[in-house]
Amino acid sequence: MKPFEVTTSFEVYDSLEELPQAIQHLMKKAIVARDKAYAPYSQFKVGAAMALNNNEIICGSNQENASYPSGLCAERTAIYYAGASFPEAIIQNIAISAKSMRHKVEAPVPPCGACRQALVEYEVKQGAEIAVYFMGERGQVMKANSIKDLLPLIFDNSVL
Repeated sequence: MKPFEVTTSFEVYDSLEELPQAIQHLMKKAIVARDKAYAPYSQFKVGAAMALNNNEIICGSNQENASYPSGLCAERTAIYYAGASFPEAIIQNIAISAKSMRHKVEAPVPPCGACRQALVEYEVKQGAEIAVYFMGERGQVMKANSIKDLLPLIFDNSVL
């Protein structure tokens, strides 16, 4: 047996105001998208905003359904729209904000596992890292330099 170690690191900002101006703008777009979420079942709203290299910003929010598996997370709503509308564009940054209607969310909320897998597909496809900034409704913001920092042992087309 040989040990196998996986390490990753993140940047932590104490508040939205510490972020670079362009990322503050992107996060504010994610917050607006979050407030448009349709979340009558979970009462948990998420918004995502993606900055593309063609200067487009694509936003998405979670959209729930009484048939729970039929709903879609904010990150996948946005990335699938970006892929369908701008298939050649490079996704540079993603900002994500989450808010519960039941309690305050002050800790950063990263993408769920399904979203991480969907996001890494596009990172592999474009051959360039996607920086991910994520937060609750207020407080600290975390930054991952790549989806692979969130999902280090990726499943991609190289294994098919």
